[in-house]
Amino acid sequence: MTDQLAALTTIFTEFYYFLTVVLMFFIHVGFCMYEVGAARVKNVQHTLLKNTMAIPLVGLAFFLFGMWIYIAFQGWPISTSSLSFTTGFEPWSTKIAPNLTDRISGVFWAAFALFGMTAASIVSGALIERTKTSGFFILAIYVGAIAWVIPAAWAWAGNGWMAQYLGFHDQYCSAILHSVAGFATLGVLINLGPRIGKFAADGTPREIPAHNPWLVTIGLFMIYVGFWGFYAACHIPIVDVGTAGAPYFTATNIYGVPITLSGVTMNFLLALFGGMVAAYMISNGNAYWTYSGGLTGLISASAGNDFYHPIIALVIAVAGTVMAYKLHYWVERKFKIDDAVGAVAVHGYCGLFGGIIAGFALWGYPAVLPSAGAVIVLGEGVGWFGVNAEGLPIITPVGNIIGSLVFAIGFGFIPGYVISKLLAMAGLLRVPAAAEVNGLDGKHVPATYPHHSGMEEAFESIQRREAKYPAKP
Repeated sequence: MTDQLAALTTIFTEFYYFLTVVLMFFIHVGFCMYEVGAARVKNVQHTLLKNTMAIPLVGLAFFLFGMWIYIAFQGWPISTSSLSFTTGFEPWSTKIAPNLTDRISGVFWAAFALFGMTAASIVSGALIERTKTSGFFILAIYVGAIAWVIPAAWAWAGNGWMAQYLGFHDQYCSAILHSVAGFATLGVLINLGPRIGKFAADGTPREIPAHNPWLVTIGLFMIYVGFWGFYAACHIPIVDVGTAGAPYFTATNIYGVPITLSGVTMNFLLALFGGMVAAYMISNGNAYWTYSGGLTGLISASAGNDFYHPIIALVIAVAGTVMAYKLHYWVERKFKIDDAVGAVAVHGYCGLFGGIIAGFALWGYPAVLPSAGAVIVLGEGVGWFGVNAEGLPIITPVGNIIGSLVFAIGFGFIPGYVISKLLAMAGLLRVPAAAEVNGLDGKHVPATYPHHSGMEEAFESIQRREAKYPAKP
């Protein structure tokens, strides 16, 4: 790189994505802490390892085929000739090796892999305390490396056919990732069934409290921190969008449209704050829902937080939080769905809501600029539901409704239900009732929490003996 400005831009972009990966790992620290805290003592290590192992499994799947899917499917099926089998992300590609001519692919792949791990972790929490590890791993690979990746190729890449033709807009993956993972979880929960004792004989749901509220609290705050990295990785950090002879450098959204990180920062925080306050009020100060409210607010507003006015982001966050809380308990009572951490409501309902509402709130905004992306160019002015004065496709309610429903139901709910049904038929979905009652940690329980594992009397006996016969000095 001989041009100093080009070199600085390239190295800055490389380091920018590198740091987003570091931040996003906090999401998985948070998920592990959160789920372990929500589980009962007898299931702590099983819950921890189940969630932890989803990280390398989804990462390996992204190396083997996940990133290839994202690049290869951006134009398909609208443009069948655009289905590329040579993307540069095949495991044997020299592009992804140490390569001084390509400084972006590896860190960009890492960011996408972290997105996929997040999708798998969303499924994990809802299924705790009764799911076989092998069955969960299969579900994690599907959700983390396939289910949301095709929607991302179609509607998140600037060259994706849904962005170009439908004017679909979902900057921070409300529908593309969160709704897909949330509704896949709902499909799994139908076949998995509730935990033993969750519902009384008359069908009344019982509260199964978290064994460690501190882990739940710190875990969710870690997820908030990691969400900053998630947002940052959805940007193109520095681009010259000016005309010839009049350069103009700016950050852009994933579709190549100029934005300000200042506005994004304010929208992020107001969505977080609005969700927490709304959840605190509607739940009458329930600690779990107050913490989860930060996520319901963020996920509800994330589809359009690149363009929203801060007040719009705040209002959408509050509305999505109230909707998620009410709908969670209605579905639980009506259909006897046992979602241990509210993942379907927080991610599924709010993700779908966020994707749909963005189509209305951003109606008329440019969906994508011609310079966005570089793999498949479908052409300018191809928006089926409207174009602006420059002939560029615009964001519309119809496009976002179609895309959001296709993703949530077609890639989330239906495959989640079908895969989990097959796993149940093969005996790979749910542990035996006796194992569930005794706890999935088995022999590991005493080593994890010795004072909460049936050994209390032994410790008390030792303490009484030491008090009666103190050691001689």
